[in-house]
Amino acid sequence: MADKTAYLTSGPRAGVRPFSYADAGEFTALVRQSRELHHPWLAPPADPETFHVYARRLIEDPTRAGFLVCEREGGAAGRIAGFININNIVEGAFRSGAIGYGAFAHAAGRGLMGEGLRLVMAYAFGPLGLHRLEANIQPANEASLALVRRAGFRLEGYSPDFLFIDGAWRDHERWAVTAEMTHR
Repeated sequence: MADKTAYLTSGPRAGVRPFSYADAGEFTALVRQSRELHHPWLAPPADPETFHVYARRLIEDPTRAGFLVCEREGGAAGRIAGFININNIVEGAFRSGAIGYGAFAHAAGRGLMGEGLRLVMAYAFGPLGLHRLEANIQPANEASLALVRRAGFRLEGYSPDFLFIDGAWRDHERWAVTAEMTHR
């Protein structure tokens, strides 16, 4: 069982902790329960084998960092509400990463992912030493666009045929936030 009290950081309603291989059962069950919410935007791992491959990248690859957003219940850790990953982490002069995320159906629309994203941003701009986070979002994904807007991301551009999702190359809007933007 994963240590559900080992938060990297937490807020009033949510805590953020790293992925663990022990999260496979809970995570994949929540993915299966959330298929309708996720389609056609993303396809997180729905079985233990694909979860293990997915989690290994987030746990062992230094160019990635994976976080589980968990609902806090009376100050204690609760159910996983969603996930936020920082991919393509580049150090040096760029100090940037690209985020990907998803809420689970039971947590959607409750503000937990917004709190979790703010916690991950503070961690990324603090201990991880990043300067910039980017999110690439399909233009019709209104919930995702609203999430990054509320977190202070700005629209920077449009990328046609950017990612291969659900059997086709999908256009994406590019949104970004820098460490300085969070201190205004």
